Amino acid sequence: MIVKQIRLSNQAKDKLSRLKGKTGIKNWNVLCRWALCYSIKEDSIPTDVQIIQDSNLEMSWYTFGGEDSDLYEALIIAWCKSKNLPLDHETVSKYFKLHMERGISYLCGTNFIKSINDLLKLATN
Repeated sequence: MIVKQIRLSNQAKDKLSRLKGKTGIKNWNVLCRWALCYSIKEDSIPTDVQIIQDSNLEMSWYTFGGEDSDLYEALIIAWCKSKNLPLDHETVSKYFKLHMERGISYLCGTNFIKSINDLLKLATN
């Protein structure tokens, strides 16, 4: 497991709250999975910024990934490998968190997502 507990920034939590309202998706972990995958899809490396994990939104790794938690871990490791980054626990954990935060910002920043249908369109592009 990449991390035991996932805690997001207040800014990310606010963005996810807006996404929940637009899409009707009630579970934080589902939106976080979308955000992670959307960020990984981008070819660039997320900016290495300090993430202030100051929200009360916290979930375990297994809540985040569910029965596919091994798949999400493999995705991050494969992404790190593709970018020639070290595969140590600290690096993999750091980029997981950076991808989560960036993905949440991307999903909210586009103003493209106004419903769950818009979110589903991302999967087909």
